[in-house]
Amino acid sequence: MALSDQVFEHGPDPDNPGWRHWNLKDETLFNGAVMGRLITRVDDDGRARLRMFPERRHQNLQGIVHGAVTLSLIDISLFTTMHTIGSGNAGPSVTLELSTQFTGAGQPDCPLDAVTEIVRETGGLVFVRGTVEQEGGHVVASFSGIVKKMRQKPATQ
Repeated sequence: MALSDQVFEHGPDPDNPGWRHWNLKDETLFNGAVMGRLITRVDDDGRARLRMFPERRHQNLQGIVHGAVTLSLIDISLFTTMHTIGSGNAGPSVTLELSTQFTGAGQPDCPLDAVTEIVRETGGLVFVRGTVEQEGGHVVASFSGIVKKMRQKPATQ
């Protein structure tokens, strides 16, 4: 069993047909404790999509989605991309590089989607690019990132 299957819940989301959960089984860790419920799917064009549902706790003093929340969604999306449209195993891995350009304010009353594609995947690296979007084509950010796939240590005997 892959590590990601041991620590993540990937089942279908009954409230959103065609979507799957992307939630840590331990809700006290960052994803669940900070980001809340996350769902993912592969769009018809082959791009991966990770959706979060902004809550009051995700807002800054201006009443918009905090940039740190947007950056966290982007970082998590690198791994959902690996899992859904890449080699399949998103862990253990680490983010090596993340470049983000904020282009608009995230509205707290609308789901926030990281829409991604793999530019290239090698045996040890995954190069991802994408945008963070909301309904109506509102683009909150564009980004690119590189993830290093870590080799799993063999089990000790």
